[in-house]
Amino acid sequence: MGKLTNKYAVVTGAGKGIGKAIVKRLLEDDAAGVAILEMDIALAEATAKEFDPTGDRVIAVKCNVASQEEVHAAFETVFAKFGRVDILVNNAGITRDAMFHKMTVDQAKLVMDVHFFGTFYCCQEVIPGMRDRAYGKIVNISSVSALGNIGQANYSAAKSAIEGFTRTLALESARKNITVNAIAPGMIATDILNTIPENVMKEKIASCPMQRLGDPSEIASVVSFLASDDSSWITGNTLIVSGGMKMKP
Repeated sequence: MGKLTNKYAVVTGAGKGIGKAIVKRLLEDDAAGVAILEMDIALAEATAKEFDPTGDRVIAVKCNVASQEEVHAAFETVFAKFGRVDILVNNAGITRDAMFHKMTVDQAKLVMDVHFFGTFYCCQEVIPGMRDRAYGKIVNISSVSALGNIGQANYSAAKSAIEGFTRTLALESARKNITVNAIAPGMIATDILNTIPENVMKEKIASCPMQRLGDPSEIASVVSFLASDDSSWITGNTLIVSGGMKMKP
């Protein structure tokens, strides 16, 4: 038996990159079922088919997490398929980078809507059932950018909000055997880095104590740990997974 046997999970933004790696790892650890919530339904369906051609364990559900209505409808689909959600991984995210003096209100609101409110809406859907069953694992994906990053005032604020939300929800849920934690990845080798100029990328890698980018699987392994009962005494924490970059004092 795997450490996630008989557990049902939802992973948002899991069509590719870190989210896809998370789905793969949860399945490897014997999760009974995983739902991929993703705006790009074709991408989500391709990922679901890759991991589970039968559709018994993995389902793809179209969802813009910035919309409370779409989130509610998506979870209705998940509950109809799996009956419950034991594990929620809030991974969906976007960037709209700009220096603050050039940043628009729309850029700020969109990033906040996807990251913070998307996390908020998804948690609202699973918390009642988790409280009723006195069991749940919630993992929110933050970023080392929560500590501040040039050109990302909106993103940094959204990720900081997620970390504060994580701590508060953990405090409110602890007596119901629900753990709520966050992971703050450093620079991970995903498509989002393709827009960074080569010289800038070399500088960033050089600034990392481990002198390399992280792999999505290295985030997925930490998610799986926090989603399992191996982490039963850990809640309200943000784990920085960054190869040594931006360590908090």
